[in-house]
Amino acid sequence: MAAMAYKITINSNLNTNGLLSPPPNKLYSLLLPSNQKICGRRILASPPLSLIRSKKSWHGSLRVSNLSQSSAYNSFDVVIIGAGIIGLTIARHLLLASDLSIALVDAAVPCSGATGAGQGYIWKAHKSPGTEKWELMMRSHQLWESLAKSIQLQGMDPLEVLGWKKTGSLLVSKTTDESAILKRRVEELSQEGLRAEFLSSNDLLSEEPELVLEKEGGAAFFPDDYQLDAHRTVAFIEKGNMHFAVEGRYAEFYHEPAIGLVRHGNSYEVGAIQTSKNTLHSKKAVVIAAGCWTGSLMHDLIKQPDIELDLPIKPRKGHLLVIENFKSFKLNHGIMEAGYTKHQSATLKATASDSGPVYNAQDLSVSMTATMDASGNLVLGSSRQLVGFNTEVDESVINHIWQRVGEFIPALRHESLEGLRQSREVRVGLRPYIPDGMPVIGLVPGFSNVFLAAGHEGEGLSLALGTAEMIADMVLGNPSKVDAAPFALLGRCFH
Repeated sequence: MAAMAYKITINSNLNTNGLLSPPPNKLYSLLLPSNQKICGRRILASPPLSLIRSKKSWHGSLRVSNLSQSSAYNSFDVVIIGAGIIGLTIARHLLLASDLSIALVDAAVPCSGATGAGQGYIWKAHKSPGTEKWELMMRSHQLWESLAKSIQLQGMDPLEVLGWKKTGSLLVSKTTDESAILKRRVEELSQEGLRAEFLSSNDLLSEEPELVLEKEGGAAFFPDDYQLDAHRTVAFIEKGNMHFAVEGRYAEFYHEPAIGLVRHGNSYEVGAIQTSKNTLHSKKAVVIAAGCWTGSLMHDLIKQPDIELDLPIKPRKGHLLVIENFKSFKLNHGIMEAGYTKHQSATLKATASDSGPVYNAQDLSVSMTATMDASGNLVLGSSRQLVGFNTEVDESVINHIWQRVGEFIPALRHESLEGLRQSREVRVGLRPYIPDGMPVIGLVPGFSNVFLAAGHEGEGLSLALGTAEMIADMVLGNPSKVDAAPFALLGRCFH
């Protein structure tokens, strides 16, 4: 009798509003011959970055199946699920640090999810020394600065290539209490060797004339913080990765949702990824970096009785308002209100207040962020909501953002949001929220070669290069440059 392989199919569930809801636990399966035809490798050029992720094009829920035979077709050393900034930079680091071959899989294309909807802040301003993320953040920022320097040494302009610029950052306070907190932060970061100073509301006018505060207000100023443009950065990284395609070391499988993991017999090693079109064999490792879809992917993956899985990564919807080619005034720095740190972790319900972020009964939080990007666009934010996988633009949220920013930058009150409709863009992304605020990075317990990197929420761009280096070191068996223990799954998500 011919050898058989079990292929587990996926059932994606739509709720009554046409939005994705978590898939049912019931397992649907069918038998397929193990010698089924496997499509040839598909190598793509850089896709258009303007494509938007469909509500229905999530990765779905992965099921473990068994495969008794292997195939030479579509065989790679490492298969990565997720082509956001985390997955792309993991691929890049592995390509540069080894001779391994890499396959990158995504249900859509790069920059169609949270990566493309970000503001691009590479900041230390709102991070705290001594916290578990501090070392990873510092290492990641060091790698970003090194990348920008290497681009410059090659005769290119990092501003043009990455949208990279040293804007400096301003954390802004409106109250005496907030100002006291920011003064302590300045002292704390200064002790770590960072340049930082507190500016009174009067001093602030020389740095940022459009930012108007009462006398109780002020700002913590960090002149060495950067920002980048996610779309330019992703295009650069993807182009660099594609150079390895000529050597047969890299391939992209976009618009191919991952629908199954294939395991060799009863072993704890995953041998292949099943997509909607291909079986991609993995000789060394599988990395899951699927952003807010990671939780749904993993919940049905672990079926071992001695492992309890709790991976509470949820989609946290965010809006950014972009006014293209804005000429009325310019901002010199990246700006964020001090209450943003509360906004990051907020799930509270309260009413709007001039002294802090806005919350409402839909778990909406809005706090002021503002900057000018490399193209001269005014980028305003930001919001967070726990509303499932809904990516529809909500005009009421845009109005909240506009009003909130206007409380700090009065010049905007003279502009009509309706009048700017023709020159505006609204970015909506689903940030991978995890309640403790710590991304999960490391080996999945119960498997010898499956790694996970997700849960960065609004810090994906900022922490991407450090995360990529950490995963690459794990795959290659190298010592970690950063203590990986705080990000491990065991003890946090597996018990």
